[in-house]
Amino acid sequence: MQLQHGIGPNRRQFAHLLLQVLLVGLTIGMMRTVVPALAETEFGVPRHSFVLLSAFVLAFGVVKGVLNFVAGRLSESIGRRKVLLAGWLVALPIPVMIWLAPDWNWIVAATVLLGFNQGFCWSMTQTAKLDITRADERGWTLGLNEFAGYVGVAAAGIATAYLAASFGPRIGLLLFGLAVIGAALVLTLNSVQETLPWAHAEIAGHEVIDPRRPVPRYPAGVSAKPATKELFALVSWRDRRLAALSQAGLVEKFVDALVWIFYPVYLYQRGLSLPQVGWVIGVYGFVWGGSQLFTGRLSDRIGRHMPNVWGMWVCGAGVAMMLLGDGIAWWSFSAAASGFGMALLYPNLSAAVADISHPAWRGSAIGIYRFWRDLGYAVGALGVGVAAHYSGHMESAFVFVAVSMGVSGAVLYLFGEETHPRLNPAPHVAPQA
Repeated sequence: MQLQHGIGPNRRQFAHLLLQVLLVGLTIGMMRTVVPALAETEFGVPRHSFVLLSAFVLAFGVVKGVLNFVAGRLSESIGRRKVLLAGWLVALPIPVMIWLAPDWNWIVAATVLLGFNQGFCWSMTQTAKLDITRADERGWTLGLNEFAGYVGVAAAGIATAYLAASFGPRIGLLLFGLAVIGAALVLTLNSVQETLPWAHAEIAGHEVIDPRRPVPRYPAGVSAKPATKELFALVSWRDRRLAALSQAGLVEKFVDALVWIFYPVYLYQRGLSLPQVGWVIGVYGFVWGGSQLFTGRLSDRIGRHMPNVWGMWVCGAGVAMMLLGDGIAWWSFSAAASGFGMALLYPNLSAAVADISHPAWRGSAIGIYRFWRDLGYAVGALGVGVAAHYSGHMESAFVFVAVSMGVSGAVLYLFGEETHPRLNPAPHVAPQA
């Protein structure tokens, strides 16, 4: 049977993959409100120990970044489904470790496993959807993917805040985590198909020259079967466009590191209750997730480049706004601004990488981009921790992130370009074998 590409012909499998990324978002979301807010009282982190507080996100970023890279390469040999399943198996001990944690070191260790889970599972839900959909649906596909994931992140932050208030933080996170991870394992085993055959079918289709089909501007001089070293150099620095996208991906994670580490502490110390903290951070996640239903599809129409640039600047402005006012309404509005900026850039940076990555090595290219992007958690966590440590104030971390986003957006504007094949096609067809 001939395989068809597109959301419509593959809607059942597409829906299963959306449910998977929702569960991935719920898994990371359970660590994003209760754990940092109660780091001092529940897990023994000394007050104003900003670098120590940042350690768990730094560990997460390093592990997730590396595992994104590994997952991309591995998925092209053993398949997407096996990598996804491995990610869920590694996640099983996380809620138990939080429940038993005698100190902050256990939280850091649990976050290492979380990085493994997210690197394998989130990467595979994205790559698998790109396998089964068409090029002209790429922005919409990634918008839906990130919508489901970050709605899960936001919902988990709120739900675990209420569970922690009702049952205590350890029991609340244990119950929530085991339910989510258990459901994900069962669904992966019973409902998720291997999508690598769709990628192979797309490769075969590229060998047939169709003058009516716009040809993406794939990088020149790439081997038919590029080695890992060649691809890493290509995405990281050799191709100016991919390098600009990779640095933007790395820097935008500074915002998420800040939201994860310091937003809960900042808001909790200013008198908000744990559920109120969950709602403010939830606004960031819900706006980020919900807006991607619009922003991903928008980029299929108007292109990726300027939504990415404006997303960097709007997101950074939202971070700066947190310091310019007071009260739950202002903080929620500021969080919403950052969330909307993230929605403009997040699916469209990935879509831009996918646009100019040949299907023969797209999984690896996305994995390398995601390596740099999620390494931004580690670099950002270190940056905000050091900024707060040396100034003695959390506010310095907000300034560091806002300035970084502004500069990175300027770099992307200057060195990037439009990647959508319909809006900026290659001047001639040069298919790869």
